[in-house]
Formats: sequence, structure tokens, C-alpha cells
Amino acid sequence: MRDIRAAITGIGAYLPEYRLTNEELSTMVETTDEWIMQRIGIKERRILKEKGKATSDMGTEAVNELLKKTNTHPDEIDLVICATITPDRPLPAAANVISRKARLTNAWSFDINAACSGFVFALTTGVQFVESGRYKKVIIVGADMMSSITDYTDRTTCPLFGDGAAAVLLEPTTEDVGIIDHINHTDGKGRHYLHMKAGGSKFPASAETVENRMHYVHQDGQTVFKYAVSRMADVAVEIMEKNKVTPENLAWLVPHQANMRIIDAVARRMKISPKQVMINIQKYGNTTAATIPLCLYDYESQLKKGDNIILAAFGAGFTWGSMYLKWAYDTDQ
Repeated sequence: MRDIRAAITGIGAYLPEYRLTNEELSTMVETTDEWIMQRIGIKERRILKEKGKATSDMGTEAVNELLKKTNTHPDEIDLVICATITPDRPLPAAANVISRKARLTNAWSFDINAACSGFVFALTTGVQFVESGRYKKVIIVGADMMSSITDYTDRTTCPLFGDGAAAVLLEPTTEDVGIIDHINHTDGKGRHYLHMKAGGSKFPASAETVENRMHYVHQDGQTVFKYAVSRMADVAVEIMEKNKVTPENLAWLVPHQANMRIIDAVARRMKISPKQVMINIQKYGNTTAATIPLCLYDYESQLKKGDNIILAAFGAGFTWGSMYLKWAYDTDQ
């Protein structure tokens, strides 16, 4: 009998209705549609504008769609892991709030903070609970309301980010599908190059931190770009070589959607065609923990059972990782 694997058996998502276009951004900061498209590849991004709404509301909508699509009752869910850096509040965890709002009364839950690598890290964690035989149904959510920590007076960061959420269901399988391997890394030296300066225990919120705009995302763009290209490319190639995946038998690369130049560089390093790369950055921007599952959601109708897929991400910290999986279902089924 084949060992138990964890397989993705469904996807749900939520995107706010409001579209912040490059044209509108150009009225807020000194930038242009041409500059943003050439440097980043983003045309528009979704922004959660509804008063009183937050990350948990987007995550709940994604979970509810997932439950409906997979015909799963809320009581069947054993565990919820939410990857996010923008929980509604510093505590409780966004996963706790999502579980309550989605009526997942039998599930326990927690958050993972790994920035843009969050979904890969959370998926890796969820896999362990399924492979052990302990749980039958685990939900992994990637959700971020990046507009809540974006400085719309900073032309170097405000074009990058958008809001959104997506969720996947993990279930056990003994078929030759599911998550096969993963490689994850962290390096704390990256904390100096991509971070939020205040709001934690080192610099608690104060009139001074607010006045100095320390509660927004700050990054050293050139340094982050350099590390993102090298680390994402290296870890994606490593997992390909380790599992004897070739450019010819790889169906899809699902890269974190941070910058088209980074995505293109990773694809070249992997020696794969642009047609093998999932891309939706032009529509949503960088939704941090939600980018990879939103790609899977957008491309779900093109996925076939048995497809070789590699996920690759890089985020603040630094964090980076890759995952190799075989897709577990045909959409029409």
C-alpha cells in the first residue's frame, strides 16, 4: 500500500471589487503606467475599501467558497492554518477569527507569519498533519490586506501591493498525486531590507512612530530584488533536480507574484518556457501570502490530474522555499 500523501482537493478565493489602477496611482504619487509596467508588471490591484472589513473577512469568503465547491461541511474541518502578515489585530490570530466566521467549530487554528513565503510555509506545515494520518481535512488560507500597511506617499512601494485571499483544502490520498517534496529556508539578515519598523515589541506604537510613518512596509528594493532572484531560482532548480523533474515534464511553475522581472529570471534559470509559468500579477499585484493560491485559483480550469507543479516563493526575513506536487484532480470532476 502506498504511503499517505496530502493532496490539494479544492480551491476558493476572494478579491475585493475595487480596482486601483496605475492611472489612479499616478495622481497620488509621481509615477506612470509605463514605469510601473516596465519595472514591475502590474496594471491594477484590488483594494478592500469596505468600512470595517479586514483580512479575516476576505479569508472567510475564500473558505466559504472552498467549502461550497468541495461539498464539505464546516464540521468536517480538523485544522485551519492562515498565512498572513496583516491579521485583523496583533491578537487573536486571523485563523481563529476565520474559523469562527466560517463556522468551523471542530477545527483548531493558528497563523503563520513568513511574509510572501507564507503560503508555502503554511502548506508545508499542513501537509505534516495529513501525512501523519492524524487529520483528514485541513484548510490552508493565504490572505493579506496589504493596503493597510502600504504608504501611499511612497512611490517605491505603493505600486506593488494589493489585497486578496485564497484557500485550499488538503486531504489524504494513496494515489500517485499530492505534495511530494518541499524545501524551505530562512535567513534573519534579511530583516534589515524588508520590514515594518514599528508596531512590535522593539518599537511599540507611539505618537512618534506614527508621525515618522514607521507602521508601513519599508524595503531596500535593489537588495530584495537581488536576493529574490537568486534564492527563488536556486530553490526551484534544487527541488527539480532532487525529484528528477525536467523542463519537459514540468507542467507549471507557480511563482510568488512580486515582480515580473523576478518571475522571468526564475523561469530562465529553470530553463522553462513562459507558457509554463502562472502569472496574474498584472491583475492583482503582490498580495503577499495570497499570490500563489490565487494563481492556482485562476488557472484551475487548465490543471489536469497528474500535472507536475512547482511552487516557489521569497519573502521578508528573508524567507524562501519551493514545493513539488502532482495535481490531484481534473476540474470537471
